[in-house]
Amino acid sequence: MYRSRKHVINNEQIPLGTFLVPSSADGIGPAASHHDFRYIIANAHVSRGSFSIHILPNPTKLTAMPPTILIVGATGNTGRSVVQTLPHLLQSSKELANHRVLGLTRSLKSYAAQELARLPHVEMVEYDWTAIDATWLRERRESGFYVALLEAGVKYVVKVLTNPKYVSPTNPVYYGRAHWAIETLLSQPEFAELQWTSLQPNYFTRMYLASAAEWVKQYRKTGNSQEVFKTNLEADQAVAMLDPEDVGSVGAHLLALDDPSQHNRARYVLSGPEDLTGEQLVALIEKYAGVTVANTEFKDVSWIDELSKTGGYPEKVLASIRAGCIPLWTGACSVYAMPTSADIIELAAPRRTPEVAFDALLKA
Repeated sequence: MYRSRKHVINNEQIPLGTFLVPSSADGIGPAASHHDFRYIIANAHVSRGSFSIHILPNPTKLTAMPPTILIVGATGNTGRSVVQTLPHLLQSSKELANHRVLGLTRSLKSYAAQELARLPHVEMVEYDWTAIDATWLRERRESGFYVALLEAGVKYVVKVLTNPKYVSPTNPVYYGRAHWAIETLLSQPEFAELQWTSLQPNYFTRMYLASAAEWVKQYRKTGNSQEVFKTNLEADQAVAMLDPEDVGSVGAHLLALDDPSQHNRARYVLSGPEDLTGEQLVALIEKYAGVTVANTEFKDVSWIDELSKTGGYPEKVLASIRAGCIPLWTGACSVYAMPTSADIIELAAPRRTPEVAFDALLKA
C-alpha cells in the first residue's frame, strides 16, 4: 500500500492517491502467506522522475480521474477486505473524503469482483497484475520497486510481510530472510523521505481451515465419516490464526488516516482474537458435521511435497517451507506468545474468530 503525490499512467499525469499491493497470492499452507513478487511490481518503472505504471487497457478514460485509491489484487486475500472497508472510512476523512476506490482484478466476471463493483464509490477494472515484462525480468529484485517509489516522491507505504517468527537474517525460511532484507533497506537514512508501516500477520485462517471445511462438505455429500482428515496443526499446540479480512481492515484504516506519521517505521504484529489447536479444529468439524471424525493426521506436510509436483515451487525450497511449520507446532504463535500490537488493537483490532472464518468457508 502506498500513497503518492503524483503519478503517470501511459504518459497521462493523474492524481493517484494511495495504493495497496498484497504480499501474497491465494493459496494453501504457510508459503502462501509470503511475498510473491509476481503480484507486486508488474509493469512498473521510473520515467522522468515519476512512477509510471502501465496497468489499464484504456488510459484515455483516466484523463479526468479524481484522486484515487488503487487496490491491486482487489479480490485477493486481503485486498477484498480493503475495498469493502475503505469507502466508509473515507467519508469521515478530512484529507481523503474526495477519493474514490479503484480495484484491479484479473477477472471482472468473478463473483467477488461483481460484488465489490456494487459498492458505492468503487470501480473495478480488469487487468492481470501478474504480467511480467522485460524490465521486471532484468530487475528481479524487490529493492528496485522501493527505490522507484522513493524517486517518485511516494509519501507512505504499508507493506504486508509474513509471520514475524520468520523475519530475521538467519531464519531457515527463505522468504523471511527476504522480508528482513527489505525492511533493513527501508530503515536506511537514504529512505527517510519514504514513510512506511510493516504488518506482520500470524498464520491465515483459510490456509488451515479450508481442508476442514472441505471435509465437512464431502461428508454432507457422501455420508462417509471414515475419510482421513489431515491438518498441518499440532494436536495440542495453540495458534492465534488470523483471518485475511482482518488484515485488509487494518490496511484500510492505515490508508484512511489523514496523517499516518505516528505509524512511520512501525512494525506491527497481527494475530487473531482466539487460539485454536488441532484437536479444537477437529471438534469444530464434528460440531458442524454432526459426526465423529474417525481418522485424523496432525502435523501433515504432504501438501508441501505437492507444491513441487504441481510446479508451484522448486524442490530446493521445500525444506525451507517445512521449517516454517516449527513455530506452528511449538506454541510460538498463540495469543499469549504473539499478541497483536497495542497500536493495532486501538486502530482496528482483529475480530474474526476461527469459527466465524470456518462458517464463512462452509457457506462459500
